[in-house]
Amino acid sequence: MLEKLFTSGIRADIMSLLFNSPEEKFYVREIARLVRKNPSGVKRELDKLEEMGLVTSEKEGNLKYFKVNKDSPPFPELKGLIAKSLGLPGALKSTLRVSSVKTAFIYGPYAEGPDVPSINLFIVCDSNNLKNNLSEVEKRFGRELHYTVMNEMDYRTKKRKGDARLKKLLNAKKILLLGRL
Repeated sequence: MLEKLFTSGIRADIMSLLFNSPEEKFYVREIARLVRKNPSGVKRELDKLEEMGLVTSEKEGNLKYFKVNKDSPPFPELKGLIAKSLGLPGALKSTLRVSSVKTAFIYGPYAEGPDVPSINLFIVCDSNNLKNNLSEVEKRFGRELHYTVMNEMDYRTKKRKGDARLKKLLNAKKILLLGRL
């Protein structure tokens, strides 16, 4: 839907990233890596978004950082539209990608059908900055998130050794958000 609303799939991906992380600022190559697009195309779209007043930029040293312009009049409506078009899994994927998550998936009742009050997440990540980012998603969608975070080394070790609890979790029905199992 976003790709039809906007003239470019790259622009839709950039807007999803920036609007789902309004407090964060990113440089061009970082955005390109996160949205898995060519840096020159990302730069072109960022410049267009800046011309429209949806994105602001600031230079720090030799890097130019971009962030969403929360003061632009269409910000609240666009943020809501993007959240609705992405749905909960899309919003989680964008949020987790910014948090340097290696692997993440939804499991449990939500994987069976989305009409449940809470969501179970399994996350492989070496970062500690997940709580604030995930609480924003909880508020936006009105769903409680229960998540298990495992660092990458523990995950690989348990997987290699055939940990029964992990094996059961990996074999259950799930919605893969990021990475590989």
